[in-house]
This record gives sequence, structure tokens and C-alpha cells, in this order.
Amino acid sequence: MAMRTPWLARHGHALAPAAAAQYIAPSLKVSHAANCGPTRCVANNQMVMLYSCGAPERVSSVRWVGSFLNPLEKLALPTLRNSGNVAPRVLLSARASTKGAVQGDGTGNLKGSEVRVRFAPSPTGNLHVGGARTALFNYLYAKSLGGKFILRIEDTDLERSTKESEEAVIRDLQWLGLEWDEGPDKEGECGPYRQSERTHIYQAYVEKLLKTGHVYRCFCTDEELEAMREEAKSKNMPPRYMGKWGSASQAEIDAELEKGTPFTYRFRVPQEGSVTIHDLIRGEVSWKKDTLGDFVVLRSNGQPVYNFCVAVDDATMKISHVIRAEEHLPNTLRQALIYNALGFSMPQFGHVSLILAPDRSKLSKRHGATSVGQFREMGYLAPAMVNYLALLGWNDGSEDEIFTIEQIIEKFSIDRITKSGAIFDQTKLGWMNGQHLRLMPTEDVATMFREQWLKAGIVSESVSGSFIDVAVELLKNGTELVADSENHLLSILHYPLNETLTSSEVKDVVDDNISEVADAIVSAYDNGELQAAIEGGHDTWSKWIKAMGKAFKRKGKRLFMPVRVLLTGSMKGPEVGAVLDLVREGETTGSVTEKAGLVPLDARIKILREVDWAAVTSKLAESASQETEPALSH
Repeated sequence: MAMRTPWLARHGHALAPAAAAQYIAPSLKVSHAANCGPTRCVANNQMVMLYSCGAPERVSSVRWVGSFLNPLEKLALPTLRNSGNVAPRVLLSARASTKGAVQGDGTGNLKGSEVRVRFAPSPTGNLHVGGARTALFNYLYAKSLGGKFILRIEDTDLERSTKESEEAVIRDLQWLGLEWDEGPDKEGECGPYRQSERTHIYQAYVEKLLKTGHVYRCFCTDEELEAMREEAKSKNMPPRYMGKWGSASQAEIDAELEKGTPFTYRFRVPQEGSVTIHDLIRGEVSWKKDTLGDFVVLRSNGQPVYNFCVAVDDATMKISHVIRAEEHLPNTLRQALIYNALGFSMPQFGHVSLILAPDRSKLSKRHGATSVGQFREMGYLAPAMVNYLALLGWNDGSEDEIFTIEQIIEKFSIDRITKSGAIFDQTKLGWMNGQHLRLMPTEDVATMFREQWLKAGIVSESVSGSFIDVAVELLKNGTELVADSENHLLSILHYPLNETLTSSEVKDVVDDNISEVADAIVSAYDNGELQAAIEGGHDTWSKWIKAMGKAFKRKGKRLFMPVRVLLTGSMKGPEVGAVLDLVREGETTGSVTEKAGLVPLDARIKILREVDWAAVTSKLAESASQETEPALSH
């Protein structure tokens, strides 16, 4: 690589490239420094960016991975003295180790304005969670370094690509909050951003390669190509092109052109040497060139082939880093050959492991929901989805799991992406969604719950604000998905006492003389004490419960469990007094519909009066006996 300007000193200081080069750290991670101007030095094909800020408090943290902190300080401090108060910043560029590329430390850390990443979906279906994670990693990397995130639509598969799919992918990315800096609807200097609109660009580069001899016209018929595949198969070799057109004479080519014989353009693969990249995630990866036959770059119908489009697009769109799924790793060899043939510098590559199902197979539709749109429709929150996807293969080195996207951007480092596949655990996603739900302002949760309940038809259009507020306060901490709030509300409004009394789980509660507590509750209702305790609020309710406990010499579980079963009909749920207050609110304000199945307090007491406790006790004992007999027979 030709030596560039050796030193551009912001404050007029100069340093020879050789002097700078000896202090370059082999592995250095530096976060973006706002409000700081850069100076640069290029030496021995390495570029060092030095930032100087007058106010140290404006400089974000520096994490040194290498072992050259003191030499770098010696380099930076004497040359960037700013009013006697200097905070030095060093940033080492890292490009792929290929001909014509900048040689770096392999960490992929570049000056923010130079970082350009892309997400390039094919609009042939919905946005898979794997694709969403790839988009997220690219977005996080760009934003963590002040770079740009580009959206490119790879729609060269004309038969499968649809406008509907493109719109769905864009909608899902926007829902996740992954806004791009350049794309189909945000034109920049490197557009168009749909491959179907870039055909003229591909054809121009094919012609360039034809002139330089890197591609040639291939007139082989389908039958000839099939014969080559069969021959390779018989020799247990991978299929590769073995036709004559790579070495055909100009007269032979002209003869076919004159006859109008259809042809493709094939890339001429050198058969000696190898291609090596330093993958940001996987380390050094090499391919021998002779493992690859000459491959098609332009079909006979004029449509360019995927690998050619990608290489041309990434180069002409000035993409500095290609972060994508590991299934694209084999494509890198073809793309590297195209880069070099066209004289382009290669970007830095990082291949992320696949997302796996719990059985460690590739996550697919047979495992349930796999698209971002499905999870959105199921009621998952975008911040939770982003948080969860970020942790599928990346972590910040701590035990923390709950992050906002701003926090992830601040912490993100590509060197913390793991090589191993990440397991997609929907149970964990649900838990994380609940955590984010609880972090939201209560009024926002109330809005979502209200919409869910209106949609389900269990609350009226005139539902009172106080009913919603009380219900949200009761349900928020126990709800993971907004959609779950529907059943949670119904479980409070219903009164499944008779069903609960048939469960073996309630036997110990019933056997502990539950009938005396039932009689006390009925009596309290008849004299108005129960209603007063409910209407009086939390403190009044607590005093009434304590008084009952004192009267019957009960406390703890012996007191609270029978009260819960008798007044809510369930063995678990929110605080009993608050549940009964919500039931009262729903009944008196007309906030709920008949579909909700609300059982008011008077109806609960009526059911309670009719319970035959002796019969209940007998049935539970009989059921317990039947359950133990099989065990005894063994």
C-alpha cells in the first residue's frame, strides 16, 4: 500500500511515521469520543487516530486490550498538548489482511466517520429473528462508533421477491427502532439501494472484468454442465466448471456470438495460492483457490449472480465492515476474488453464529414463532426484543441482562460476540419482556392493557380510569405479555371456588378447619364489616384481617390462605383486599362487560353459604386415598 500523508497534526505538531509505528498496539479497543477532533498518522500500513479533548470529563472510557499503554501515552501526550490539559485518544483501524487493504489489528475498530455497515435482506419472506439480530449487531456497531447503518434490499431473485415482503421487513426494522442512515427511502451518495435498480452498475463492472480477462463468456449448454456435475460426482469431488471456454480462442467465441448462442459470464479463478481473511469473530480463515472452479457472475438473461452483486455493492457503497451470519462464510472466497479483480479494498468481515432451537438444530418454523412480525403480533415489546436479540451471542462481560438500546450501544464491542451458536429460549424472552414491561411508565402500561381488554370485549368503552389504574397496579408485576393481561384480569373477576375445592392442592387448607373461617366471613358480610374493610382501603383491610387472625388464633399462611380461597376462589393471585376492591369497582362503575364474567361480592357470599364442608372434606380425602393406592401397590 502506498504511504499516505505521514502526519496531519491538529495543533501543528509533527511526528515521523516510523516513530509512530513502533507504538501501535496490536489489540486496542477505544470507544467514541464526542466533541473531539482527530489527527491521524499512517505508518507501516497502519493508521492511528489521536483525539485530543480540552476537557477530560468529555472523554468516554478507554479499555486497553494490548500491552502498550505507556508507549502510547508517550506518543500522544507530547504531541497533543492542549492548554496543559490533554486527554489522549487512540484508535487503530483494522481492515482485512488482503492485497490492497489496510493492515490492522483485527479488532475492527475504526474512526467513527469511516465505519459503514449494512443490512441486506432479501424480500422473499418475513424478517427472521436471525436476520433481525444481524441487523441489530450492525446497527449497534455503527452507532457505538458514530458510523452509518445502511439498508440495502437484495431483490435480484425476481421470482420470489415481493413488494409486500420488503414492506414487512422495513416495518419490522422500524418497530425494533433500527433506523438506517441510508436506504431505499433515505437516498445517499451511494444509491440506488435496491439491487434491482443497480443492474446497469453490475453490467458495467462485468464489462470491466471482461476487458481485463478476469471473466469470459461461457457458451456451455445445460446438458454439458450437467455432464460435468455427474463426472465430479462419480469421482467424489465437489462440482466445478471444467469446460473449454476459459481457454477458447477469439475465433471460437466470435463464431458463437454470430450464431446468437446464449452465454453466461464466468469468473476466471486462479488455481494457485489462497485467500486469507481475519474474521472479527472467528479469527483467521483461509481458502485454497484451487478448491473453486470458475463461477458465473452474470446469467444468460442478464441477471447478475448474488456473490457478484454483493461484492460490487459493498465496495461501491463504501462498506467498511460486513457483519453477517456464518452461513455466508463460504461466499467470502468468491467475493474476495471479485474485490481483488476489480481493485477494491476488502471490508472487514465478521461472521456471526446461527441462532439455534432448544434441541440445538437450526431455528425454523417447526419450533414455533421465528419472525419478528409474529412476536410483535403476540404482544412482545420492541425494547425487550432488542435486549434479548443482543444477548444471543453477545454480552458486556457482566451478569447484567436488562438493558435499553442506548445502554447496549454504549457497551457494545464486536470482540465480545461469541463463536458458539446461541439458543433461542422463548421462556427467557417472555421473562425479559416482563422486566421491560415493569420498567415502563404505569400510564403507558395502562394504555396497552386497556386496548387489549377493549379488543377482547371484556371492558366497556366507558371503562373508568380508576378501574384501569387499580387493575394495572394489581397485574403489572405478574404479567410478561400484554396479551396475558386478559386472562389475568378474568382470573380476578371470576370466582372458581367450586373448582378449586376439588383440587388436591387445597386439601391441607380445608382440613385446617376452613369452615370456621368461612362462617366468620359470611357473618362479617351480614353485619357490613367485610364491605367496610374493602371500601376502607389497604390499612382498613389489614386491620380487619389481623382482628380475624387474633380471634381464631391464626397467623401467616393459616390465616391468609383460607381467606384467599374463600373470597377469590383461587389459591394464588394478587393481594385479596385489592382484588375485592377491583371487583367492587367493576360492578359499581359498569366498567366490565357481561363477557368478563364478573362475580360480585354478594354472589360470592351466596356461593360460600351453600358449600357443604363435610362433603368437600370427604371427597378430598377419597381422592387422596385413590392417589396413594397405586404408589403402595409398588
